[in-house]
Amino acid sequence: MDTKIYESEKLKEKLYYKKMDSGLKVFFIPKKGYTKQYAIFAADYGSIDNVFVPIGEKDPLKVPEGIAHFLEHKLFESPENNLFEKFSKLGANVNAYTNFNQTAYLFSSTENFFESLSLLIDFVQNPYFTDENVNKEKGIIAQEINMYQDNPGWRVFFNCLQAMYNEHPVKIDIAGTIESIQKIDKELLYKCYNTFYNPTNMVLFVIGDLAFDEILDVVEKSQKNNYEKAEEIKRILPFEDKKINKKIIEEKMMTAAPIFHIGFKDWDTGLTGEKLIKKDLVTNIILDILFGSSSTFYNDLYEEGLINTNFGGYYTGKESYGHSLIVGESKEPKKVYEKLIQLIQKPAETLLLEEDFNRIKNKTIGEFLMGLNSIEFIGNNFVDLYFTDFLLIDYLSLLEKVEYKDIIQRFNSHFTEENVVLSIINPLE
Repeated sequence: MDTKIYESEKLKEKLYYKKMDSGLKVFFIPKKGYTKQYAIFAADYGSIDNVFVPIGEKDPLKVPEGIAHFLEHKLFESPENNLFEKFSKLGANVNAYTNFNQTAYLFSSTENFFESLSLLIDFVQNPYFTDENVNKEKGIIAQEINMYQDNPGWRVFFNCLQAMYNEHPVKIDIAGTIESIQKIDKELLYKCYNTFYNPTNMVLFVIGDLAFDEILDVVEKSQKNNYEKAEEIKRILPFEDKKINKKIIEEKMMTAAPIFHIGFKDWDTGLTGEKLIKKDLVTNIILDILFGSSSTFYNDLYEEGLINTNFGGYYTGKESYGHSLIVGESKEPKKVYEKLIQLIQKPAETLLLEEDFNRIKNKTIGEFLMGLNSIEFIGNNFVDLYFTDFLLIDYLSLLEKVEYKDIIQRFNSHFTEENVVLSIINPLE
């Protein structure tokens, strides 16, 4: 396939695209005059993908929780050299992350970009799993899990997810549990790797003052071509009831003051592409109007001494799940919760004024345009949106299309007493 070029008049950006023979999609945004370059190589594979049909098989397989994150750790293992040292010698910073929906490997550099790109593609495509190195990793990840379990901010978040969701794996810690990672072996890792790290399930995004032809040349030379062509991966998610799991989860931990998450579980799921991203934008605008630092609610609670500047809200959602979280620290979290419930019972038109909508929409546009000065912001957001079937280059146009009536409709359907939960971590007495 020939190179395709998408252009955005509004953003004054060009996006180059080519699908390689292996099925890998390669995207590139040129940034003339930038000294820094950034590449991100990502798989459409996250911690929620625990039940799937492995490539070349017919029956679904349930794998241990935390295996996607475990696999990310293990790909940095190679028989000879330390990969971090190799990148460091090239003057590049390498990193990786696993979230609920994707696994990404990335680096930024100001020199030796093409050598670093070749190294990135090479190590992600050459897994090296042995019984010994898999068992050694269990101890390292167990320590990581324990560290997070002792973190009140992490616990209040996952307790909130546990309260909202009945069956959906989004309620499970991305790293899994100490019990679940003990069941991981090299055979299971190879099954997950061969299924989800197939080039047809991956994307490579590059940004910087570079030439697309040279990028494609490196990709061509670095890619292994002995992959089995994958049809669409069959992922199996459990049925998730609209009902919440528990109204409230409280726990005591080492913390200076009580911290809380108030969660609204999304019922409007099953969306992808433009519809999903628009819902995300609309919900985040509502949360900023109602709970941002310029809101009446925020300022009233702040004056009363019920919250501090750590208070705010955000929405996150993908095709199979979604939730709004209002988070903060308070001496009386239940009082904050009661006041929030009183707030959402008021008519939408009295809470969400059109002038506030216009102001927050313009602020959101401004923040997005500011973000475009960062190549990391562009790269990470590009990949995240790409896996939901949407191109970053279309984001501004979609944001401009959001109307006042959209936020009224969304408020009435999403912010209800039926789908709200409360998670609190209280200090130890």
